[in-house]
Amino acid sequence: MLSTEEVKKVAQLARLNLSEEELELYRGQLSSILDYVGQLKEVNTDGVEPTSQVTGLANVTREDIVEKASVDEHERIISQFPAKRKWIFESTGSVHLSH
Repeated sequence: MLSTEEVKKVAQLARLNLSEEELELYRGQLSSILDYVGQLKEVNTDGVEPTSQVTGLANVTREDIVEKASVDEHERIISQFPAKRKWIFESTGSVHLSH
């Protein structure tokens, strides 16, 4: 079982502020996950080639295409930002975390 200090360290690295109740909850959950992953040490992998990916695809990319925007389009986009200073635009957060 992970110690509370170990969970605090992981939370700190992830920049999470956890309550005491959350620390205890995640302590149990993380310990269970690590125990499960630890079972992989028991799997016989003799003769199994190392694999990093299985799709056969490598560096699937596309070329960036720059499209010129009209002055009206440019102004419409800029007007949507709640705060701006010169060419620095601030927006509201777009990632919502739930527990």
